[in-house]
Amino acid sequence: MDLCHVPANREKGWYLALMAPNVKGPNYAWLDPSRLYCHPQGLQDCVADLLQPFQGDPIDMVAGIDAMGFILGAAAAAVLQKGFLAIRKAGHLCVQTLAQPYTDYSGRGKVMEVRTDAISQGLRILLVDQWVETGGTMRAAIQLVEQLGGVVAGVAAICIEDSEGGRWIRERYKCAHCVPPRLQPRFDCHQ
Repeated sequence: MDLCHVPANREKGWYLALMAPNVKGPNYAWLDPSRLYCHPQGLQDCVADLLQPFQGDPIDMVAGIDAMGFILGAAAAAVLQKGFLAIRKAGHLCVQTLAQPYTDYSGRGKVMEVRTDAISQGLRILLVDQWVETGGTMRAAIQLVEQLGGVVAGVAAICIEDSEGGRWIRERYKCAHCVPPRLQPRFDCHQ
C-alpha cells in the first residue's frame, strides 16, 4: 500500500492493512505495525481510535511499554497534552526503579521496570502498547503502576487478542483497540 494514499472511506481500522506479516519466525509478533506508523493519516486515525473511548475520562499521564508502545503512547500523550512515561525492559533506566518479572508472548521470561519518582498516589495512567497477545507484558505494566499507587485509567493497543490474558485485562480495565469486531477472529487466529 502506498504510504501516502488515504482511502476515501476511513472506517475504524482501515489502517490495519498497512501492517506487514512476520517473515522472521515464531520469536517475533505475527504482524509488524511499524509501516502503519510511517503513514501520517494512518497513525493519526489509529491514535484517535485508541483515545475515543477515553474522551472525557480523567487521565493524568500516558505510559508506553517498551519498545513499540513508546510510539503510540507518545503520540497519545501529545494529543491529550499529557506527560509520557516509558515503562522499560530491565537495565535501561539509570534511576531508582521498581521491577516486575513477566512472561512475554513467546513464552520468554523477562523483567520490566519503571522509575519510582514518576507515579504518585492516585495518578491516573493510560497504559499503551502496540499489541496485547497473551497479556503478560501488559499485566506486568499494570502491576508496576498499581504497586506505586497509580490508577490504571485504561489500556489501549492496536489489538487486544481474545486470549486468557486479554480477557483478564478486558474484565478489569477500560480498554480500547483498533480491530473492528468483524475482523477480531482473524486477529485472534493470526490470519
